[in-house]
Amino acid sequence: MHPLLWLALGLLVGGAVAALITRARVRATAPDAYEPAPAYLPGTPTPVDDEPVLARRLLDLMDPAVVLLDLYDSVLLANPSARALGIVRGTRLLVPGLVSVAHEVRKNGSRRADVPLPGDLVGTGPRLVGVHGVRLDSGDAVGRGPVALVLQDVTEARRVEAVRRDFVANVGHELKTPVGALALLAEATQGAADDPETVQRFAARMTHEADRLSRLVRELIDLSRLQGAEPMPELVPVEVSAVVAEAVDRTRLAAVAKGIELAVGEQPDLVVLGVEAQLTTAVTNLLANAVTYSPEATRIAVGTRARSGFAEVAVTDSGIGIPRADRARVFERFYRVDQSRASTTGGTGLGLAIVKHVATNHGGSVSVWSEEGLGSTFTLRIPLAPAPVEPADPPTDSAGITRDRVDALRAAVTEVDVQRGRS
Repeated sequence: MHPLLWLALGLLVGGAVAALITRARVRATAPDAYEPAPAYLPGTPTPVDDEPVLARRLLDLMDPAVVLLDLYDSVLLANPSARALGIVRGTRLLVPGLVSVAHEVRKNGSRRADVPLPGDLVGTGPRLVGVHGVRLDSGDAVGRGPVALVLQDVTEARRVEAVRRDFVANVGHELKTPVGALALLAEATQGAADDPETVQRFAARMTHEADRLSRLVRELIDLSRLQGAEPMPELVPVEVSAVVAEAVDRTRLAAVAKGIELAVGEQPDLVVLGVEAQLTTAVTNLLANAVTYSPEATRIAVGTRARSGFAEVAVTDSGIGIPRADRARVFERFYRVDQSRASTTGGTGLGLAIVKHVATNHGGSVSVWSEEGLGSTFTLRIPLAPAPVEPADPPTDSAGITRDRVDALRAAVTEVDVQRGRS
């Protein structure tokens, strides 16, 4: 959350909670004397002078979690958002990190910090909350008044920030490699102007690095589009066989260069709703990845089938396989299982990330099975298109003849009888 928003929120909470301090203290010191604020029916005017009721309503409706602690760290007040996080039980604050923030607030008057929440408290896995603590005391009560903690879930925001930082760092590194290589090769070519053979070798290497740079830029643009930079095109019926055929055709040259056979086994008439260009790119990336990491003179199999309302495209290779620790990360941008092979394979580390985003945008998924030394199978799953509704057949009699046909036969018989009568 922006610092100015935190400041405004802190002032709002401070003003609202100040009206509740008297009621909270009475509740803490004399529970029997505390009377809950009266409930008002919707549409019924609330007395303007009943500030604690209005303040409590405000806190209950706030999305950020708010907790009010006394001098001994007992919970005087917690709104529904705070209790939904599971951080409060009775009058106890269950997260030591939040208690530590409260102690620092008493010393310094204000504190901002990120505090992790255990997954067993929240129920949806570990979360990270941004905490803004303020001290609500004045005059002679400095250091002895209540402390208000305002909590906002920042798990996704921090994750996006980390991804953005990693993305910028990785893009810089990936661009630096081919650009640096091109600069060195150009310098070497100038120094070998009198050696045509050397110049030709350097020129070929420069072409390779330029192709790598061009592929990286193109895949960055594709990934940006898939992540929402442009609206998703309208989904139309797409034949899976056409997608597979185009992907195989695009990777056939690279496979032939390594003596790799591409075997295709398809279930016919599979149709999905999607963008054909994106689906073709996804399958092509899976095949290109398989060709890159498969030994020479091996076989790559591509199979399709319908299963549980999805069309599955599976690409199986006999390559080096993926270690168990890396399988969950192979779809991350720029992640490579073997960094030492990045320069030899010429990969950008974006191919599988593009596959993942294509699958997600189509309401599907992509998964991997792999064993080191045995190879890998990547499976792309895309929802099947609804079957077209065919027109109902005309009603038939018990013999399977349509009623229209029966009526026509009866009319013909009647006409024959009329002709006979005339004769």
